[in-house]
Amino acid sequence: MKISSTVGFIGLGNMGQPIAMNLLKAGNPLRVYNRSRQKTRPLVQQGAVDFDNPAEVVEPGGVVFTMLADDASLRSVVFENTNFIERLAPGGVHVSLSTISPATAREMSAYHDRHGVSFLSAPVIGRPDRAAAGTLFILLAGRPEAKEAILPLLERIGERIFDFGHEPWLSNVAKLAFNFNIAAAIEIMAESFTLAEKNGVPRQRMTELLSETLFSSVIYRGYGDLIARHAYEPAGFRLSLGWKDLQLVLDIADESVTPLPIGSLLRDRLLSAIAKGRGELDWSALALGVSDDAGLRQ
Repeated sequence: MKISSTVGFIGLGNMGQPIAMNLLKAGNPLRVYNRSRQKTRPLVQQGAVDFDNPAEVVEPGGVVFTMLADDASLRSVVFENTNFIERLAPGGVHVSLSTISPATAREMSAYHDRHGVSFLSAPVIGRPDRAAAGTLFILLAGRPEAKEAILPLLERIGERIFDFGHEPWLSNVAKLAFNFNIAAAIEIMAESFTLAEKNGVPRQRMTELLSETLFSSVIYRGYGDLIARHAYEPAGFRLSLGWKDLQLVLDIADESVTPLPIGSLLRDRLLSAIAKGRGELDWSALALGVSDDAGLRQ
């Protein structure tokens, strides 16, 4: 399977912009679209071409990446721009980097198949700093020939690719389960740090203890430091997006009759944070709810 060397990219937020920049720096001619034109400027200054309509970034038989906030945004780009799929056909590849529901991924896959276009789900793991460094982890699923065709592009933006098979929606299940683990880790760190603080042990000392002994990991080092310092701005990943992801996790759990007791706790924690106006903070700010409950005012 051969694709055009020109790459389309739709969605230039905190993650999309650095990913697109890495593709551009790798020498790929880049066509970009973002709802806010201002975010295309750094890429245009480096040689990308921006367009007024998402369908215009697509070339016949080419490849287009989308990095959009949620299912509704992706559906709007694909289904409400009738030329999108028509311009990509025949033989084009649409790579969705977004964290979306498995149901939407299944719908996207069927729709693309009917038009002779390959749909790949490739949600990514990593915050904006890893996106800029080109060291994201990529969860990839879809047609083997399409995956092979875009592999050189993915290698420009990611450190490692995890292949979840032929069905695109499987990578979305894996990504949501992964994010559920992060949220649970934030909650347990917040609880243990708060317990320590109320009994005379500084939060930062707990971060050091955990991250430099048995819990040495990116999550415990990175999020542990944020939680210890209550440093939730600027947001690497907004709490409102974490709430969206948890709702998708709970939807999957309901559909597959899978009890998630910790998921229910996290639902209330995140919903409470949204109600308190914390949606634009980093999602590690769900830890503030633990401090609230313990009578520790920030």
